[in-house]
Amino acid sequence: MKMAVLLSGSGRTLDNFHERLASGAMQGTIEVVISNLPDALGLIKARNYGYPAFHAKDNAAINAILQEYGIELVLLAGYLKLYQPPPHLRRGVLNIHPSLIPSFCGAGMYGMRVHRAVKARGVKVSGCTVHFANEVYDEGPIVAQQCVAVDDADTPEDIAARVFAAECEVYPQAINMVVARGIDSFWP
Repeated sequence: MKMAVLLSGSGRTLDNFHERLASGAMQGTIEVVISNLPDALGLIKARNYGYPAFHAKDNAAINAILQEYGIELVLLAGYLKLYQPPPHLRRGVLNIHPSLIPSFCGAGMYGMRVHRAVKARGVKVSGCTVHFANEVYDEGPIVAQQCVAVDDADTPEDIAARVFAAECEVYPQAINMVVARGIDSFWP
């Protein structure tokens, strides 16, 4: 399956994908990496890995690039804007969220905001969710989730580190599930 990675930051998830692909633990191929920020570290990493990497200022620019690469699955990897795919990719956008949806999700809930909210609420379990994205933040069909324990003494940074470790495991597993079963099998 031909995949594109959309990112806005450092490219930690791209690092994980690259390692998993190289080891054979993740299926598919990364054809292109795109960022909404021209100076994102993830673009530099992508080029160093040998992936074509572009800055695209809006959805139209992203979609034009995706069309050139014949993309079948878009992987959101810390992409901090609401992405609107072209019609043929409407069901083919996969995202990872740093909580167990439906908790701590929706517009404005990303990154450390999620982990601070988890700490403030005093929950004992957090985690991450891989889901298909649609036109509403964090509402598409869920592919996989992974839990992590939260201790009372944990800081938001502790929680973030534990959740990211879980993301590194579950996101590639979810991608493998999508490649094996097909995108449409996850949609009602």
